[in-house]
Amino acid sequence: MSVEARLARLLAHPAIWRGRSARCLDTVPTGFAALDASLPGNGWPRIGLIEILLPRLGVGEMYLLLPALTALTSRPNARWCAWIAPPLDPFAPALAAHGLNLSRLLVVHTPAPLWASEQALRSGACEVSLSWVRRVQSRALRRLQLATEHGRTLGIVFRALTSRSARESSCAALRIALHPIQAGLRVTLLKSRGGLPGAIELHFPVDVGP
Repeated sequence: MSVEARLARLLAHPAIWRGRSARCLDTVPTGFAALDASLPGNGWPRIGLIEILLPRLGVGEMYLLLPALTALTSRPNARWCAWIAPPLDPFAPALAAHGLNLSRLLVVHTPAPLWASEQALRSGACEVSLSWVRRVQSRALRRLQLATEHGRTLGIVFRALTSRSARESSCAALRIALHPIQAGLRVTLLKSRGGLPGAIELHFPVDVGP
């Protein structure tokens, strides 16, 4: 293998990033132009770990993700979209109304969401794994990040937003904090490899469901 070929293979690894020159990143659009413009590759990463910090459940986090989840589950031969330890069961009619392919939805109820998430990500059987956790150590996040690379998939972890969690260092490719605003969300980029720092306000239609 030539030096050029070896270099290209190295730079294609998901753990390597090159600032805003992220044209080669494999991403899926968020569905929100203002958010896409602030993210490297103009979308959510297809491979890697995203931490989403919430002041409380139900601020609009699922509506934020629905365009990407719909796109991923609609791909030919799509893998699973796993929901690990969701606080509430997904409301299938609302998800279907937004276009999500329910035949690719896998819901896992478990008292050990971090372990289950790691297995789902590492298996290579999932397009994306969403997990809801109460407490998580940096070592566990590192394991999840490595699992996304092994399984070549996207992992999303929902955590409580506190002054401490917002300041923590993390190996995640992307960390965002969400705050509800009137008819929408404020998305604050706490960490984004090659992305633009700051906050973006997204306004939703009146009927945001689900």
